[in-house]
Amino acid sequence: MSDFAPLPDPPYYAVIFTAQRNDGDAGYSQMADRMVELAATQPGYIGVESTRDTAGLGITVSYWRDEAAIINWKAVSEHMLAQKLGRSRWYKYYTLRVAKVERHYDGPEGR
Repeated sequence: MSDFAPLPDPPYYAVIFTAQRNDGDAGYSQMADRMVELAATQPGYIGVESTRDTAGLGITVSYWRDEAAIINWKAVSEHMLAQKLGRSRWYKYYTLRVAKVERHYDGPEGR
């Protein structure tokens, strides 16, 4: 995925998931596609941006209207299964950060 998320004027929230993948796919690509599809159906979802380098380091930023939407997404059963598989199969290491976006700028000329 290479498109920018269609962001509203702030404030909104960003969930920043950074992970180092294990070797091999083991169903990861299919599950990742499904999570993007499923997240897009959740109340409060705004969009997602994601990138991964050839060494397996990836960063995915999902954007949400408020903290309640993030909490609800975390509790979706299919997402909970993906989290469990991530810990047991797909990731050597990961970190997740939640941030409130107070302002943003677009470029190159800014906003």
